[in-house]
Amino acid sequence: MQLPAFHREDLASLMNIGRVRSLALPGGRDFSSNDYLALAGSDVLRNAARAALDRGVAAGSGGSRLLRGNNPEHEALEAAAAQFFGVGSALYVGSGFAANSLLFATLPQPDDLILHDALIHASVHEGMRLSRASRRIFAHNDVGAAEAEIARWRKCGGSGTVWIAFETLYSMDGDTAPVADFMALAEREGVMLMIDEAHAVGVFGPQGRGLAWQLHGRANVVTLATCGKALGCEGALILADPLLRDFLINRGRSFIFSTAPSPLMAAIVHAAILAVGAADDRRARLASLTEFTRKVFAPFVAAPSRSQIQPVIIGDNARTMAVAARLQALGFDVRGVRPPSVPQGTARLRISITLNTDEAAIAALGADLKDVL
Repeated sequence: MQLPAFHREDLASLMNIGRVRSLALPGGRDFSSNDYLALAGSDVLRNAARAALDRGVAAGSGGSRLLRGNNPEHEALEAAAAQFFGVGSALYVGSGFAANSLLFATLPQPDDLILHDALIHASVHEGMRLSRASRRIFAHNDVGAAEAEIARWRKCGGSGTVWIAFETLYSMDGDTAPVADFMALAEREGVMLMIDEAHAVGVFGPQGRGLAWQLHGRANVVTLATCGKALGCEGALILADPLLRDFLINRGRSFIFSTAPSPLMAAIVHAAILAVGAADDRRARLASLTEFTRKVFAPFVAAPSRSQIQPVIIGDNARTMAVAARLQALGFDVRGVRPPSVPQGTARLRISITLNTDEAAIAALGADLKDVL
C-alpha cells in the first residue's frame, strides 16, 4: 500500500516556497536556545538529578495523576512553586504547549469570549480550537483595541466571562506587553487575564518571578510559567486560584487522560526554582550580555529589543535560511524562522542571548553577520 499522495504533495509545496523543515543537532556557539541562565547542563541540576535518584525518585509516573501517577515530588514542586510565585496554587504539566492547550480548552465556557493578542503562541490557538468559547483577536500589544473588542462583543449580546490572553515577552520579536495597562483594563471591565510568562520567568522580576509578578495571586489572573526555558528543565506550571486548579483537574481532558510527568523531572524543576530564586548574579550577567548585544546588532535590527531576544528580519524565506546556514558553517548556532511561525514577509534570524555565550562570541557573530548580509 502506498502512502496518500497528499503527504508528498504537501512537502513539495513547502519546498517550493522555502518552508520545508528538518531536524538539526546543535552545533557551534549557542545563539538559538532558550536556556537563558545556562541551567540546563549545569552542575546545579545535574546534582539535583543524582540526589533524587539516590533517594529513590522514579523516572516514570506509571499513570495519570488521578490514578496512581500522582507522586510526592509533583506535590512538593507545586507547593514550592505556589510559594515562590505568591499564588494560591500551582499545577505541573508536561509542557508549555500542553499547558496552554489545557487552559484554553477547559476554562472558558460556551458563553465566554477569548480575546487574544495577534501574536499569541501556537499552543493557545490549539487550545482555542478545542474550546467552545467564542474568540476574537486584537492588534499586538494594543490595550485600547482589546477594550474596543470587549465593547463590541457585549453590544452584540455577549454576556459571559471575557478571557484576555497575552504574553509578557514575545519570543520572535523580543518585545514586552504593557502588563499594568492590561491589568487596569481587567479591573475596569471585570475580565480574566491569561498571561504567558514563558520567556520572562527566571530572567525578569524579583528573584526571576517574571514581568507580571505583581499580579500573581489575584483571583482574576491565570499565569503560565514554563520550565523548559530559563529554568533549564521540562514541563510547565499553571499558577491560579485553587478553584481553577480543581476545575482543571476535574474537567481538563488532556490532564485527566495523560500520563503524569516524570517524578524525577518534577524533583529537578523543584531544584531549578530554588536555583533561579538565588540567581541574581546570573540575571545581572545576562542583562549585561543583552545590552552588549543591542550595541553590536544595532546596524542589523531596526528596533533592538530590551530583552534577551534580538530578531534580525530578512524577509525572504530562502535568503533567511541561506544566511543562517552560512553562520552555522562559521560556528554559530543561529536558526532561521519562517512563516507561519512569524508573519508573511518577516522571515528572520532569531538571536537568543544566553549565559552559554560571551562578549567575544557576540562580537564575532556581529562581524560575520555584517559580511554575510
